[in-house]
Amino acid sequence: MTHTAQLAGFRLDPADEFPHAAGKEPTFNESFYVNGWDLKQRFGAWMRVGNRVNEGHAELSLCIYLPDGRIACQFQKPSITANDQFSAGGLTLKVDQPFKTATASYRGEVLLLSDPSLLRDPKRAFAEAPRVQASLDWKLTTLGPAHGGEPLRDDQPTMYGRDFSLGHFNQHTKVEGSLVVGDQSWTMDGLGWRDHSWGPRTWQAIHFYRLFVGNFDDGSALMFLKITDRAGVTRRIGVWLDAATGEYEEIEDGDVMVDWTADKDPASYKLGIRTPKRRIIVEGKVLSLAPLRNRREIDGKMVVSRISESFTEFTCEGRRGLGVTEFIEVVENGVPVGWPL
Repeated sequence: MTHTAQLAGFRLDPADEFPHAAGKEPTFNESFYVNGWDLKQRFGAWMRVGNRVNEGHAELSLCIYLPDGRIACQFQKPSITANDQFSAGGLTLKVDQPFKTATASYRGEVLLLSDPSLLRDPKRAFAEAPRVQASLDWKLTTLGPAHGGEPLRDDQPTMYGRDFSLGHFNQHTKVEGSLVVGDQSWTMDGLGWRDHSWGPRTWQAIHFYRLFVGNFDDGSALMFLKITDRAGVTRRIGVWLDAATGEYEEIEDGDVMVDWTADKDPASYKLGIRTPKRRIIVEGKVLSLAPLRNRREIDGKMVVSRISESFTEFTCEGRRGLGVTEFIEVVENGVPVGWPL
């Protein structure tokens, strides 16, 4: 099996697994993201360290979806002075062998939410939610090649756009380890996904997108992104991991149908996806949703993006799987710009 999937117009080297020299852009960000899901015990988590060294802080995000529907989470902006590691606020993400193995660990406090909708008001959530200690130790072993890289030409479209990340690659993984939240503990024997990105990042640069990442019980896996810019131009990007070969198939086309709740949150999905080798329908059902947001002042105006992070059960032609769906979109006049698409 190869460990990188070389895309036309991109370069990707083992050195890209590690921190890059920070650009001069005020919003320069370098991120390491990990998720993992235990298909039998039906729990999982995603976590991210994003270094914004030119702004003097990192972004720490940890969101754990427990089997009983509760969410344990932590969000911080720890101070940093260098872009030399992915470690902040008790969360450490580290590569051991480029494109092969990595580790994730956390030691610290988490908010424990019986009602995840409390996250709609972060100030209230941090004031009212019970707090417990948590620990996590995971080993990540790759299942397929790394997919992506840094563009070689100025006119080369990037996955998310040049104001969100210039370089980006991702990779599905096997996830093994332990998780402790308060007085409960679990052994993780699951599957997941990781990504790494670097370059300018402004959350509000994403007009709206829908990202679907999941792993199935037969070893297949999915990453599918539908992203639309302010001009209404939509791109569809992604891969299907073939369980038999361990190789990625590029998604050539696909579309999304979403069922919504009364709060304009996603409740379920149906994806139609085409690769050079297959036509498949993937269905998703939200098991638990963390309603998050990001705010930034732009040209004297506070612009809000909603970031919906949904623990999702996927089905596809007899396969069953778990993963996460992420909807990011600017909110205008109180309404997400991508709703109801």
